[in-house]
Amino acid sequence: MIDQLLQLDTDVFIYLNSLGTKTWDPFWMAYTSKFNWIPLYALLLYLMFRQMRLKAVLITLLVVALMILVTDQVTNLFKNGFHRLRPCHLAELIDGMRLVKSSCGGQYGFFSGHASNTMAVAIFIGLTLKKRFKYLIYLLISWALLMGYSRIYIGVHYPLDVLLGGLFGLITGTGFYKINRYAIQHFKAD
Repeated sequence: MIDQLLQLDTDVFIYLNSLGTKTWDPFWMAYTSKFNWIPLYALLLYLMFRQMRLKAVLITLLVVALMILVTDQVTNLFKNGFHRLRPCHLAELIDGMRLVKSSCGGQYGFFSGHASNTMAVAIFIGLTLKKRFKYLIYLLISWALLMGYSRIYIGVHYPLDVLLGGLFGLITGTGFYKINRYAIQHFKAD
């Protein structure tokens, strides 16, 4: 059963990865870069400042930092615990796939840190700003889903890496949103 699931995951990876073209490679490489999203993070921070008091924003920034730390560390625990090689580290796949990135990245890929972090941020910020920007969460979830796809496109993650990373991000983002609401109310920051 597990072998069949992993084979299906590999087959879907090869299919999705092979859809790429040199024309779109620069777009997806730019999309997958965390640094290119700094303006988005700045905009989201600005929107929080407009909606919340300074003390609440400071608490929220602390909670977001903790959330990213947790998602990164748990992702690393899974990668080092499962030891599932990235597709770009498998000799039997490398000739049949497109590796768009100049390097493959770390040895293990289960589950995707990009997918977990972006989904956690999308859910957390979307829920935090939902009263004033009710459709923002859908835009942020779309951004996170495309981030996950970018990891498949460039050849560094399987679909299950992305799917489970996104699921973990969903759980983490929701949990830390609740922690943040509690902290803001506890410290009377709203």
